[in-house]
Amino acid sequence: MNSESRPSRKQAGTSGPNKTESRSDSAPAAAFRGIDNSLTHTISAACKWLMEQQKPDGHWVGSVASNASMEAEWCLALWFLGLEDHPLRPRLGKALLEMQREDGSWGIYYGAGNGDINATVEAYAALRSLGYAADDPALGRAATWIASKGGLRNVRVFTRYWLALIGEWPWEKTPNLPPEIIWFPNKFVFSIYNFAQWARATLVPLAILSARRSSRPLRPQDRLDALFPAGRENFDYELPPRDGQDLWATFFRKTDRALHWLQTKFLKRNTMREAAIRHMLEWIIRHQDADGGWGGIQPPWVYGLMALHGEDYQFHHPVMAKGLAALDDPGWRYDRGDASWVQATNSPVWDTMLALMALHDADAETDFTPEMDKALGWLLDRQVRVKGDWSVKLPDLEPGGWAFEYANDRYPDTDDTAVALIALAACRDREEWKGRGVEAAITRGVNWLVGMQSTCGGWGAFDKDNNRALLSKIPFCDFGEALDPPSVDVTAHVLEAFGVLGLPRDMPALQRGLAYIRAEQEADGPWFGRWGVNYLYGTGAVLPALAAIGEDMTQPYIGKACDWLVAHQQENGGWGESCASYMEIASIGCGPTTPSQTAWALMGLIAANRKQDHEAIVRGCRYLIDLQQADGHWDEKEFTGTGFPGYGVGQTIKLDDPALTSRLQQGAELSRAFMLRYDLYRQLFPIMALSRAARLLKSST
Repeated sequence: MNSESRPSRKQAGTSGPNKTESRSDSAPAAAFRGIDNSLTHTISAACKWLMEQQKPDGHWVGSVASNASMEAEWCLALWFLGLEDHPLRPRLGKALLEMQREDGSWGIYYGAGNGDINATVEAYAALRSLGYAADDPALGRAATWIASKGGLRNVRVFTRYWLALIGEWPWEKTPNLPPEIIWFPNKFVFSIYNFAQWARATLVPLAILSARRSSRPLRPQDRLDALFPAGRENFDYELPPRDGQDLWATFFRKTDRALHWLQTKFLKRNTMREAAIRHMLEWIIRHQDADGGWGGIQPPWVYGLMALHGEDYQFHHPVMAKGLAALDDPGWRYDRGDASWVQATNSPVWDTMLALMALHDADAETDFTPEMDKALGWLLDRQVRVKGDWSVKLPDLEPGGWAFEYANDRYPDTDDTAVALIALAACRDREEWKGRGVEAAITRGVNWLVGMQSTCGGWGAFDKDNNRALLSKIPFCDFGEALDPPSVDVTAHVLEAFGVLGLPRDMPALQRGLAYIRAEQEADGPWFGRWGVNYLYGTGAVLPALAAIGEDMTQPYIGKACDWLVAHQQENGGWGESCASYMEIASIGCGPTTPSQTAWALMGLIAANRKQDHEAIVRGCRYLIDLQQADGHWDEKEFTGTGFPGYGVGQTIKLDDPALTSRLQQGAELSRAFMLRYDLYRQLFPIMALSRAARLLKSST
């Protein structure tokens, strides 16, 4: 990687036109005429607003919004722990009431056409645990809505676990998680290391709770009798059958019943079981993050505390004390008035590297060099230099990745690592950064990414070849994704990093990644978005990556992607795609226009730099310019981040199956999915897009 062979970011196509600039003529100049001053003013105001959000130590972090299950589950967890008087509980209740929809339900994402029965049941239970009466108007509306959706019979496995934890559901009617799985060898399909990172970290503490059949029943006057209108003795607690259930799924359901019988008869205090539980407890303690959480996400944190408490760990124990103290950490919690929200995750590393990319695209170093250098130093210091769970299958690979959150050294991810390398590339030629070891950090990051590439050529987020589809058929995995197979958007970011760093085009890892991306393109042109909504995100990630590695952007397959983007531009000049696109073909590429999604589409079109698209680019820029607020920021209520789409297999599926809704047990409300709104997306991506458009304008005049 000598400096003579490295292309600039502009040459690589990351922040401006690629080699197709030579095709520009007076036509683009005419298209952009009259917008240049507006672009300059908008970018300047946006960068100024962004700089005002920077933390004193140099990083950026925005809030992460998700759904009511976060607040409901923490409220119930504190009840389970015997902390019913914890000052956070009533604040969580206020947050739940603020989030309730007019029809009485709670939804998975902003603007969802329908509420979600799981979030609604959990919120209802949480409010009852706080002493809200069953005839309270808010709870009455919720109970009526739940009944209209078929009642508790239709709740997911995880909601059943929560009901069991508060004495409202028999544990023997929940999927069994035998603690003995902790001993399964890595090559065995049911090893915990074949589950996705988030599923693995959640499964371990939940297996202890399941084995112990732990519960702390609600007070008699707070029980959920209204949700059992025909009486508990007449309720069917069995998992409802799924349409299209195959022989493996049927086998696992029967096996689950057998495991429950064994647990009831022989395994409650079996010596082997006790040893397995001790082993799991050691695993949990060993995996606690420095900030008190687990895995950088809510589920293993909340289940971990409950599992430890059930095994008689006292609140003054260092692990318990640190885990509970994290609830007061502003990195996890935010307050508004008398309400509080506990985030599903936090995103400081991701937000900081994206902020650096945006400011570099805007050529902001001239005005903000000290501030950007502080951020670069903060980011450089966050490289993970210890081995995590990924090393169980790759023991000889040296660490070198970056994680998403403040403290999550066990689980760095390839997406953050790729974008960190792009951000750090901007300073690698400066002498002061050479002295701080930036080149060595980049080399470690590249080597780690190459080692994490999956067999198919793509990259998953946290593990290599995490694609054992059989796991998705066990009853425990009826929610979200149990797997972390490669995705196009992550792979695109890795290739973009390789291009920005000037790695050779014939590098085997790069070529295999490119082949994977080409194979994953949809017939009509776009690419699926695994970690952002949806085809706008995937396509907006791929096209800049292709330009960065020097792909010929005049090829038909790239033109087809651009045609798809232009065809989905809306009348106001913006782009938008609803979360419903993960289940509805008609919603693909369609939805309320948003700043972040408009920026993704623009970044794709700018990377391709086709003359016939310049008018669309200008219209998109005008949309962002007109939408900007007086102080330089953009507003965005819609959820454009994806935790998981709820397919179970962790990757795109065909939506034209008429039995899909009944097979997955979710529709456009996304009951099995987890959607997110990253607050800074509304600012970071528009700065990138408008800055690249300004550079395109400059090159065209």
